[in-house]
Amino acid sequence: MKIKIEIDDAMDDLEVIIKAKQLDEDVIAIQKRLNYVSDYKLSVFKQDSEYFIPIQEILFIEANDSRIYVHTIQKIFESHEKLYQLEAKMPIQFCRISKSVLVNIKAIYALDRSFSGTSTIRFAHCHKQVHVSRHYYKFLKDKLNEMRYLYEN
Repeated sequence: MKIKIEIDDAMDDLEVIIKAKQLDEDVIAIQKRLNYVSDYKLSVFKQDSEYFIPIQEILFIEANDSRIYVHTIQKIFESHEKLYQLEAKMPIQFCRISKSVLVNIKAIYALDRSFSGTSTIRFAHCHKQVHVSRHYYKFLKDKLNEMRYLYEN
């Protein structure tokens, strides 16, 4: 498979073209994944209401006392899905940072490391923070570098 990126100043919106010899399972899977990432909204709950929030607004998702909480800048929602199910369906910008937390890498403002080896993620425009376990720290750093490379090139 070849991947080619063309920059065009005249474009108003991102356009992805898939060229293939035939329409097979791989092509359909790529198409579904691209549609999923660009349009996906997560179904979450707060009290008696169901909300559909764009994944870009999610800072992090945490499991606590057998409940799943979805954090945005201003609100906290609940999800009825398990953390591993959410991890499987989230796009590449989400990464596990502990047994109980997934973080949106694009939402990270700062990564603070203490002398004891623990790390804390801070988010822009809010007071929320999450801790990175030592086990997942290298994976997070690699993912941050990967995302930086993707968006710089």
